[in-house]
Amino acid sequence: MSKETENIQKPLEHKDENILEVRNLKKYFPIKGGIGSKKATVKAVDDVSFEIRKGSTMGLVGESGCGKSTTGRTILRLLEKTEGTVLFNGVDVNSVSKAEMRKLRTKMQIIFQDPYSSLSPRLPVGEIIGEAVKEHNLVPKEEFDAYITKIMNACGLQEYHKDRYPHEFSGGQRQRICIARAIALNPDFIVCDEPVSALDVSIQAQVINLLKDLQEEFHLTYLFISHDLSVVEHISDTVGVMYLGGLVETGATEDIFANPLHPYTKALFSAIPMPDPDLKKERIILEGNIPSPANPPAGCKFHTRCSECMEICKTQVPVERDMGNGHMVRCHLYDEKA
Repeated sequence: MSKETENIQKPLEHKDENILEVRNLKKYFPIKGGIGSKKATVKAVDDVSFEIRKGSTMGLVGESGCGKSTTGRTILRLLEKTEGTVLFNGVDVNSVSKAEMRKLRTKMQIIFQDPYSSLSPRLPVGEIIGEAVKEHNLVPKEEFDAYITKIMNACGLQEYHKDRYPHEFSGGQRQRICIARAIALNPDFIVCDEPVSALDVSIQAQVINLLKDLQEEFHLTYLFISHDLSVVEHISDTVGVMYLGGLVETGATEDIFANPLHPYTKALFSAIPMPDPDLKKERIILEGNIPSPANPPAGCKFHTRCSECMEICKTQVPVERDMGNGHMVRCHLYDEKA
């Protein structure tokens, strides 16, 4: 078997094990004030914990600014954590050396939201996809061109696209280029940071189906970040719902969509459009604005907008409860069911 083939066809081992374990992850950003002003901190990610099984997809949903993308980038160490632990295949990514982290980079990749701004306008597509492959010496020089062609074909691109530049492609094609660039490094885990939000609906479906096909072919694991609940339901095995830097509910996709428990999750899901216009469902409108992550409310962070708020919600942070089948929720409504 050639090295080229080895890099494309990997055996999937220990499928039931966790590839990623995130424990009490925090990422705070200091706010620089004027002379004599009080120093503040934006708690973008605040005590987030979850795990992802090998070969599966976890969807991460929530309003804009809730900390989804910051979580993904902190996991990959594109941002340095404030506190917490990130284990990738049992390795603490924040404790390894720069040389060891460089090796891990090939196994942990990211697909960005805006395909155009994440592609160099000065490089042809073949160089964009192959640049990191050369840098990490993943394939022999004599097999390089054939390897890049095979990766491009797997992502729905043609060999003659190698000599073209990003501005010559449509939005959907540019995202395929970004996907090919990530796949070319033979990763195990990919953070998909809202990869279809900038695309038309019909193109979204094509890219989502491509990601699912590539996951099966290359035995990939995804953290899929999105605010589009319909897309998340289609591609994810598990779902985490974020609000103001923290997870309020996690569990199997079918469980959460069939029986959302947290008031915030219920409000989000009530906004999902119904395919049949004759079917009506109650729309839950959230009152008030999202609090500032630099000055979050005491107790449950959602209590300022929650229609079911109780006195305890204003002072005490709810603990995470297992409601069965791994369906976890942080809400005082379920305290008596613990």
